[in-house]
Amino acid sequence: MSIPTMPISLMATVYWKILPSVHKELKKWRKRAENIPNAELRKQALASIEHKTFHCEGGGILALMAKENYEEAIKFIVAYQTISDYLDNLCDRSTSLDPVDFACLHKAMENALSVGKPKQNYYQHREDQDDGGYLQELVETCQNVLSRLDHYESIREYLLELCCYYCDLQIHKHVKVDDRVPRLKTWFGKHKSDIPEMEWFEFSACSGSTLGIFCLVSFAMNDGFNHKHARSIREGYFPYVQGLHILLDYFIDQEEDLHGGDLNFCFYYKDEQALFERLRHFVVEADRHIEKLPHKRFHQLINRGLLGIYLSDEKVRSQKKVRKLSRAMIWNAGPISLFFYINGRLYRLVQKWNMFRPRIQ
Repeated sequence: MSIPTMPISLMATVYWKILPSVHKELKKWRKRAENIPNAELRKQALASIEHKTFHCEGGGILALMAKENYEEAIKFIVAYQTISDYLDNLCDRSTSLDPVDFACLHKAMENALSVGKPKQNYYQHREDQDDGGYLQELVETCQNVLSRLDHYESIREYLLELCCYYCDLQIHKHVKVDDRVPRLKTWFGKHKSDIPEMEWFEFSACSGSTLGIFCLVSFAMNDGFNHKHARSIREGYFPYVQGLHILLDYFIDQEEDLHGGDLNFCFYYKDEQALFERLRHFVVEADRHIEKLPHKRFHQLINRGLLGIYLSDEKVRSQKKVRKLSRAMIWNAGPISLFFYINGRLYRLVQKWNMFRPRIQ
């Protein structure tokens, strides 16, 4: 199987190969989650799969870098993203607001990337602990896939670096409301000299994506991989591609987060024009860094696809200011983003139709 380099061939491959494989893996984990003994942990595990399927679908596209090994890559991507979404739910619904608890939970994400790491009780600071081995099984699934990688040692350093950024973000953003921004600013100060010029909330956004990890694992399954590719992928995806991914996620969630009192990094721009200019900057810089990647045309499609698919979300239509900026961004980004935008709208219409059409007995 070749890596798609045209929008139509990419979407055809995604619909016919990637999405069915992703849904197959999610079905397995949903069935596994249904057997979690503790009611609260079972509820959050099932909710994370039901409401965040889109994360696994989007991440699964990067499995195309693995070519014929795409199903093996999807096995890792779905398991790792399911850990991420499950832990996010546990932290969001937590009553303790304890950073020690959050750090312990997120050791699962680090251990999932560390072949041979022994079992650990990730719930030791919580009252609800009996998940029937669900989280450990997800961790071991990731470890098993990585153990079969010939190039694991070439990517391990970068996997753990990106994981560390992600986990630190999740710890800082879930503590007491008054402590979140000071902690995030202090954390940013420790890394400021190592990254391009940006604001603390932009660095937070760059840290909150798993795309770089998925790309590293998937391409390490490609027979064209060599050790130099590991660093080029890390630098290609972090910070700008990952930052664009998460800023778009927050961009379409502004109204929802405003009503819910949740942290949203887009709220920290001085006005809509500043937000628009910085999003455009992230698009330009993401494109520039992608130029150095193997199969750069594929990554350019992913970058443009992020824009089109996020901005075609139903949430955009209900937010007047967001809708206005979205239209400007789509037209500014060019025809490929417009293609993915239209495709995303059609895909959601088909999903809605399938949901409400009468069942044939």
